[in-house]
Amino acid sequence: MRTLLLTAILFWATLLSKAQNLKKMENNQQDLLAITEVLEKYYIKGIYEGDVNKLKQVLFPGTLLFGDVKGEPYAKTLDQYLYGVQQRQSPKDSGKLFKGTIISIDIVNSIAMARVQVKMYDFNYTDLLSFHKLDNRWFIVNKMFTDIVN
Repeated sequence: MRTLLLTAILFWATLLSKAQNLKKMENNQQDLLAITEVLEKYYIKGIYEGDVNKLKQVLFPGTLLFGDVKGEPYAKTLDQYLYGVQQRQSPKDSGKLFKGTIISIDIVNSIAMARVQVKMYDFNYTDLLSFHKLDNRWFIVNKMFTDIVN
């Protein structure tokens, strides 16, 4: 009788564990799709079009940007960055090559990290973007990037 009871308990514990893992996988898949949408519809498209309104929808107020451009250090506040985007000719209007590619997205609970490759003008950027899920929406809270010399 003990063996039968123990077997039943283990069986139900296994089923419960599998159900919980399935739920986590479903949530992770939903978050992956949501972050992909943020990157494609707002971040990459916003950079391409020079549309600061699109960028403001996904860059959390207070976001800081750090990196290097042609070997020179780069550090800006969100307002400084958006002003620069607004003042330059957009890649779309320039007619020059532009390509934004999502390389990877890694999600852990309410935080995530995305690696994005952005080729524009004469630059080939690798962007590392930190995300945080707030009020059920994913926001970029930090951007670090570097220009990869080919």
